[in-house]
Amino acid sequence: MPTINVQLFEGRTVEQKRAFVKAVTEATVQTLGSSAESVDIIITEVKREHWATGGKLWSDAS
Repeated sequence: MPTINVQLFEGRTVEQKRAFVKAVTEATVQTLGSSAESVDIIITEVKREHWATGGKLWSDAS
């Protein structure tokens, strides 16, 4: 049973997340040979002020 954890910035629509998990599930089934029912996807939405790259918060990016 694959469990896939994905971290994204907040702000995606429910429709975007639906399309994303459908595509990831299909890719997982094709590449790993698992059933779609066994694929779990956990989406964690993160505020830009809680994520940094290169020593800078994304909320500070212009």
